[in-house]
Amino acid sequence: MEAIGSGKIEVSPTAIASLAGQAVLECYGVVGMASKDLARGLVEILQPASHRRGVEVHLDNDQITIDLYVVLEYGTRLITVARNIQSGVKYAVERALGVPVTAVNVHIQDLRVSSD
Repeated sequence: MEAIGSGKIEVSPTAIASLAGQAVLECYGVVGMASKDLARGLVEILQPASHRRGVEVHLDNDQITIDLYVVLEYGTRLITVARNIQSGVKYAVERALGVPVTAVNVHIQDLRVSSD
């Protein structure tokens, strides 16, 4: 990502996905991360240890685009929760990496009543 002296620092998409997934789970109204694959017609809420599976990171010419697949709390204002997710993930990733995030796309896969 950034050259320092004669070395280079690279951050893998998996590491970025971990940062983004953790930021999502800290947002109000999020029940969990979901698998992108809806072919079976079932939405599986991923275990916290595998939350980055609900995140896709695209790196192109030093631009970062993040796609998030989430399950939200039934009864919340979806647009507000999605915008909070976008801003929270953008802030967390940019703060950690010092590289601007071009886009954060939120894909709401399902609504659930949380077990709280």
